[in-house]
Amino acid sequence: MTDTNTEPATSAIDSCVQHAREVLASQLLQIKDKGYDFAPQFRQLTIQLYLVGVMWRKGESLGLSNARDHAFAALQSMLISDGMKKKQAQQRIEFLGNMSRVEGGADTLAVAMGYEAAVDDDSLTRLFDEYRDETRVSGALWRLFERGKMIMAIGGAVAAFLTIWLTTIFIPKSEGIDILAAGLMAAALVVIPTFLIGLLIYRLKVKKPNQPTPPPS
Repeated sequence: MTDTNTEPATSAIDSCVQHAREVLASQLLQIKDKGYDFAPQFRQLTIQLYLVGVMWRKGESLGLSNARDHAFAALQSMLISDGMKKKQAQQRIEFLGNMSRVEGGADTLAVAMGYEAAVDDDSLTRLFDEYRDETRVSGALWRLFERGKMIMAIGGAVAAFLTIWLTTIFIPKSEGIDILAAGLMAAALVVIPTFLIGLLIYRLKVKKPNQPTPPPS
C-alpha cells in the first residue's frame, strides 16, 4: 500500500524537477553558441546552484514553507535520476549547501539569478557573463592544471623507474632502501620544479592588474 503521507512531497519534488529541466533546456540553447570557456567543475557548480534558485522559487509557488531546503531535496532527486549514486548525490548536495551562501549569509549570485529565472529569459547568459573574464574559473587555466598533473605523474614515475633501473645495473650492491630513496629523489626533481612553475603561472594569471590611480582633482 502506498504511503499517502509521502505523495504530496513526491509530487512537489517532481514538479520542481520538471520545471528546472524546462528552464535549463531553454537556457542551454541560449548559451550554446556564446563561446564560454569555463572549467568544467565551475560550470557544473554554477548551473546546479542556479537550479537550486529555480526550484526554490517553484517551491514557493506550490505553497511550500521550507521551499529553499526543498529545492536541495529536489536537486538531489534530479541528480539521482540523471545517474548519480545516492551517496554521491547526498555528498554533492551537502557541498552545494555550503557553497550556496556567501560570507554574511546572503545567497550566491547563481542562486539569486536562478530564483529570478524564467523559461526563455537570458538569466543564465547574464550569470555566465559575470565570470567571463575571471581567469580563476577559465577553461584555459583548468587545462593547464590538468597538463601539469599529467606531467608530474608521468614524468615523476619515469624518472623514478629509470633511476631505480640504472642504480640496480651500475650499483648492484645497493640496498633496497637506498635504491628506493634514489628513485624518490629523482621523482621529486621532476615533480617539485613542475609544481613550482605551475604555481608561478597560476599566480601570474590570476593576479589582477593594479587599479589606475585617479588623476588629482
